[in-house]
Amino acid sequence: FFWLSLNVWLFWKTFLLYYQGRQYYYLHQMLGLGLCISRASASVLNLNCCLVLLPMCRVLLAFLRGSQKVASKKTRRLLDKSKTFHVTCGVTICIFSVLHVAAHLVNALNFSENYNEDFQALNAANYRGEETSIPFHSSNTSYLVSVSVPGLTGVIMVLVLFLMCTASTYAIRVSNYDIFWYTHNLFFVFYMLLMLHVSGGVLKYQTNLEEHPPGCIKPNKTLHQNMMVPRAFEDLLPDYTTEAFPEDLSVPEPFARNNFMRICSEEPKFQSHFPETWFWISGPLCLYCVERLYRYIRSNKPVTITSVISHPSNVLEVRMVKDDFKARPGQYVILHCPRVSALESHPFTLTMCPTDTKATFGVHLKVVGDWTERFRDLLLLRSNQDTEILPIFHQRRYPKLYVDGPFGSPFEESLNYEVSLCVAGGIGVTPFASVLNTLLDDWKCYKLRRLYFIWVCRDIESFHWFADLLCMLHNKLWQENRPDYINIQLYLSQTDGIQKIIGEKYQALNSRLLIGRPHWKLLFDEIAKCNRRKTIGVFCCGPNKISKILHKLSNGSNSYGTRFEYNKESFS
Repeated sequence: FFWLSLNVWLFWKTFLLYYQGRQYYYLHQMLGLGLCISRASASVLNLNCCLVLLPMCRVLLAFLRGSQKVASKKTRRLLDKSKTFHVTCGVTICIFSVLHVAAHLVNALNFSENYNEDFQALNAANYRGEETSIPFHSSNTSYLVSVSVPGLTGVIMVLVLFLMCTASTYAIRVSNYDIFWYTHNLFFVFYMLLMLHVSGGVLKYQTNLEEHPPGCIKPNKTLHQNMMVPRAFEDLLPDYTTEAFPEDLSVPEPFARNNFMRICSEEPKFQSHFPETWFWISGPLCLYCVERLYRYIRSNKPVTITSVISHPSNVLEVRMVKDDFKARPGQYVILHCPRVSALESHPFTLTMCPTDTKATFGVHLKVVGDWTERFRDLLLLRSNQDTEILPIFHQRRYPKLYVDGPFGSPFEESLNYEVSLCVAGGIGVTPFASVLNTLLDDWKCYKLRRLYFIWVCRDIESFHWFADLLCMLHNKLWQENRPDYINIQLYLSQTDGIQKIIGEKYQALNSRLLIGRPHWKLLFDEIAKCNRRKTIGVFCCGPNKISKILHKLSNGSNSYGTRFEYNKESFS
C-alpha cells in the first residue's frame, strides 16, 4: 500500500508541477498535456528503476534476516516477498514506459505544430510545420526519435525492455531458462542508456521569473499586436519596464482580466534541467554493484565435491565442502559451473548444512532443463547399473564448481515457531530437508516443539530421496521419548494400487503413507484443535495450487483461537 501511494503521489505532484508551474508556462503552452504526462510518468519510472534493484540485493536481505535487525516476524515476512516486489516494479516500469513514449511522441509533433517564433531557445523543431504528410514520420519527429540522444537511447531502451519483459514470462522460463537468464542481464545496458537518456536537455524551464513573469506584456510588441492601444500609450513606456500603468490611463480589459499586471523587463531565459535520474538510481545501482563484487570475491574459490548421488526420478544429490562456509537451515546457494555455462548460474536450496562437527553441505537438484542435464553429464559416470531404486555413489574427478551464498529464505523461520506446519510438493521438499537434518543433529536448542511434515509426491520412488533421513529422525525421537515431536504424513497422489516404500527399514514410513491428496480443511482443523490459542507457522514449497489453498486456509478463522502465519516459496 505504501508503494502504491508513493507512486500515485509522485505522479500527481509532478503532473501539477508541469501543469501549474510558472517556470513551465511557455513550455506547457507549446506542448500541452503531453508535457505533464511525460514528466509525471518519468517520475514514476525513476522511483521504480530505483526500487527494482533492491530486492535483488540478496546479501543485504540475508543480513537483515539473519542478524535479527528486523525483530518482528511480520516485518521479516515482507522480506520474503522480495521477488514479488521485484516483479511488480518491473511491470510498473513496462506500463509507464509505454505511457512515457506515447506522451513524447505527442510532444515531438507539438514541437513542430506549435513552433514559437518569439522564444527560439524553447524550440526543438527548426520551423513551424516541419513535417511530411505521413503521420508520425515528420522530419522533426524522426530527428527527435532516431538522431537526438534522448530519442536514440529511448528507442534502444524500449527494445531492451521488450526483450526482458517477454523473456520473463513463465512459458519462456520453463521452456528455455537460458533465454530468460541472458536477456535479464541486459539490465546493465538499460541503466547505462538511462543515464545517457536524461542528458539530452530537450525540455527547458524559464529561469528569470522575476524579470519576465510568465505571460507578461512587452509594451512595444505584445500590446501593439493583441490590443488596440493608443499611440500616446506606447510613447509613455520604454521598451522594457516594471513600472505600473500611468494613473491617468485605464488598464486594457484583457490585461486586467488575465491578471497581466506586470510589464516584461527582459526576454525570458530558458535552461535545461539537471538530470534527476542520477539521484534516483545511482545509490541502488552502486549498492547492487558493490554486492555483486563482494559475491564474486566470496565465491571465486571452487568448492570440493565429495560425492554425487543419483536418486530416482531424475534427482541428483551433490555433497561438497568449502572453507569457512556457514549456513542456516532453509537457506539457498547459487551454483556456477564454467564447463556447463560461462555466465549462467542457478539457485538451489541447501538440503544439508554444515555444523560444528561436520563441514559437509549439499543440494538436491532435479534434472529438468539444459543446464541441469549438462551438469549431470559432467558429474556422473556412464553406468549400466540400475539406479531406479537404490542410490549409487560415484567417485571421479569432478569439474570446478563455484558456490555463491548462502542467501535467506522464508524457511529459516520454521525453527522459530513453537509449532510449524511444513508442506512440500515433490522436489519442493528440499528446503525442509535441511531443517530435518538440523533437528537430527540437535533439536533441543530450538524453539520448535512440534513439527507437522506433509509431503505429496506423484510416484513412490520420490520418497526415497529423504526416506533414510526421515527414518533416522523418527527413530531418534522415539529413543528420546519424544515421538510426538514430529508428525509425518506422506501422500502418494498417483497410483495404480497399494504401494509401499521398499525396504524393511522404511516400515515406519509405510505406516504413514496415504493414497490420494490431503484434505486440507480437515488437516487445519485437526492441527488447530490440538494446538489451541497458539501461533503456528505454515511453510509451503510446491505447486501454486497447493500454495493458494494453504494461504486461504491460513487467513481463515477457527473456533480454537489458533492463528496460522503463512510463509511460501515457489520453485517455479
